[in-house]
Amino acid sequence: MLNVLVVDDDKHTQLLMQAVLQNAGYTVKTASNGLQALDVLDREHIDLVVLDVMMPQMDGYEFTKIVRESNRQLPILMVTAKTLPADEKYGFLVGTDDYITKPIDEETMLLRVRALLRRAQIVSEQRITIGEVVLDYRSFTVIGHGQTMELPPKEFLLLYKLLSYPGQIFTRIQLMDEIWGTDSETGWETVTVHIGRLRKRFEGWGEFEIESVRGLGYKAVKHV
Repeated sequence: MLNVLVVDDDKHTQLLMQAVLQNAGYTVKTASNGLQALDVLDREHIDLVVLDVMMPQMDGYEFTKIVRESNRQLPILMVTAKTLPADEKYGFLVGTDDYITKPIDEETMLLRVRALLRRAQIVSEQRITIGEVVLDYRSFTVIGHGQTMELPPKEFLLLYKLLSYPGQIFTRIQLMDEIWGTDSETGWETVTVHIGRLRKRFEGWGEFEIESVRGLGYKAVKHV
C-alpha cells in the first residue's frame, strides 16, 4: 500500500484530506508543519507528499527546497489558498510537482495524486507497461506481441513521452523542443514524419494508438 504524507497546520483540512486519501486506499501519515514533515521522512517511507504552503515554523516552500536539495525525487503536491501566478511560479521553481488550490475539490486531489504516483513509478522503473506491452527506456525497446523492437532514439523518446501522459495533448512544437532540443535546426515537420513511422510500426497493436488532434498536435490513447 502506498504511503502519503499530509502536511497542513489546519486540523480540519488535515483530517479531511486524510479521510479522503484513506478511503481511496492510501496509508496516510500527517504533520502540521515542514519541520514535523521532515521528521516523518526520516522515520517513514513516503511515496508522495500533499503539502500546504502557509504553515508556522517551516512553510511548504522551505520544506520543498530542503527536500530537493537532498536530491530526493519525492512527488510533492502543493495545496494553497494563493492563486496569483507569481505564487504558483515560485512553487514550481522550488521544486513542487503540481498545484491545487483551496477549497479542495476531493476528486481533483485524488486524480492528481494518482497521476503523480504513476509518473514517479515510470521515472523510477524507467519502463511503461500497457497490458502485455512494455516500453523499456534503458534499452529503447518495445516488447509485445511476441517480438522485441529496438527503436531509433527519437522515435522511442517520442512514443515514451506520449505514453507517459496518456490523453494529454502535445503540440508539434512542444514535442520538437523536448525531443530534438530548442536549438535544433530541424523543422517541426519532422515530428509528423516520426509519428507516421510509429503508427506504421504499431499498426494493429490494440493496446494503444497515437491520435491527431486537429489544429493542436497529438495525444496517446491507451485501450487497456
